Amino acid sequence: MVNSKFFRECVSIMAENGIESAYFDTKCIFEDFPDADREEILDMVKKRSAGYPLQYILGTWEFYGYKMTVNENVLIPRPETELLVENVVNLCRKNNITNPVIADLCSGSGCIAIAISKQIPDSKVFAVEISEKAVDVIRKNAVLNNADITVICADVLKNETAEKFSGIDIIVSNPPYLTPYEMDTLQKEVTFEPFTALYGGTDGLDFYRNMIPLWKKSLKNGGCIMFEFGDGQHDEVGKILGHNKFNNITFGRDLQKIIRSVTAEKQEVF
Repeated sequence: MVNSKFFRECVSIMAENGIESAYFDTKCIFEDFPDADREEILDMVKKRSAGYPLQYILGTWEFYGYKMTVNENVLIPRPETELLVENVVNLCRKNNITNPVIADLCSGSGCIAIAISKQIPDSKVFAVEISEKAVDVIRKNAVLNNADITVICADVLKNETAEKFSGIDIIVSNPPYLTPYEMDTLQKEVTFEPFTALYGGTDGLDFYRNMIPLWKKSLKNGGCIMFEFGDGQHDEVGKILGHNKFNNITFGRDLQKIIRSVTAEKQEVF
């Protein structure tokens, strides 16, 4: 099928519409929908040619080796976010934390929470997400991956949410962090992703300013907080953490060598 005339026709349609990954995307559609008829395939090819994300067309995408359900209610899992999972796993191994309590804030599809839960089987992982539609996706992904996580539909920016937690070993989050300019200049595919999961305020740092002081009380002494952030935001995120008296602030780089994550430790009683 991959070498068929119809396959080449589909690749050409995408390529003519500026899809640089035309061959790969067509291959994914053919492989994921082997029983689809010609018209169904063409509909998907046309949607992709119009800039609609391949991941939403397929309905699933891989994250940290696990298949995740994705739709327009959640962000598409990205490779750079796997760094957060790696950081959590490495920290637990380094410090011999065998049954950590972990809260994944702004959980979205639940990909971070689920991957951590699978990598650290004795962990107790909470996925906290405000969107009910996203929570539905998290629950589907937990079942899909046989992951034992606790899903909570709540606003992470409200004190009443944070107050429900105490003695957390690790808080991890990939919150919204795009600025108005970045929202106005998004790649076509990203415009289909949920606005509320992308927009982080005037300078993109609203969630960091509000979550860090709100949730630090929920961390145990010696506990860590880990964030993903946008390119160029590390200095300001570091300042916010320092202002809130976090120590051992360590930054990590993604596969493109861009500073995209931070780990900081709570060493005082707040």
